[in-house]
Amino acid sequence: MNLYESCPKFENEKYILRLVEDGDTDDLLAVYSDEKAVPLFNSDNCHGDDFHYTTQERMRQALDFWKQAYQNGWFVRWTIIDKRTSAAVGTIEEFHRDAKDYFTDCGLLRLDLRSDYEKSDEIESILSLIVNKSFELFGCSMIATKAPPAATERRKALRKLYFEETDEKLIGFDGTQYASYFVLKK
Repeated sequence: MNLYESCPKFENEKYILRLVEDGDTDDLLAVYSDEKAVPLFNSDNCHGDDFHYTTQERMRQALDFWKQAYQNGWFVRWTIIDKRTSAAVGTIEEFHRDAKDYFTDCGLLRLDLRSDYEKSDEIESILSLIVNKSFELFGCSMIATKAPPAATERRKALRKLYFEETDEKLIGFDGTQYASYFVLKK
């Protein structure tokens, strides 16, 4: 299956993951303007974008870029839908990364969640939809995701999903070193 020709949708009893859509703008603006959530997002190696969006126009621009990135095969950005409310409560981005650092042959996963969903059991439920499928989807031997020390609930969920914290640094395109990563190996 070519992920960039047909994007799979995943769901469990609580959540749906599906490719981002234009109609997600309002709900995702609530995520990306959430002052408590933004510090937990992974903006490492993202050309200075901190993912703090406060206008519909900026959110639409981000959605347009994410759709373009999918069409070009750069990464997939799924919207996380809470089935209880039918609202978008965050996104998951993932792509295959080959590099000259520890994080090569890696499915790099970025999870952006509204702050009221930053709870261990909710994160575990969301990530369980995709983590084990990522090895095949992205043809990788390792999944990596960032969880800064302040993300205590996220770190707890990652450990429940058998991720291990690593001291290895992700080296950015400009040589910047990024820390606070957790990895799961195949």
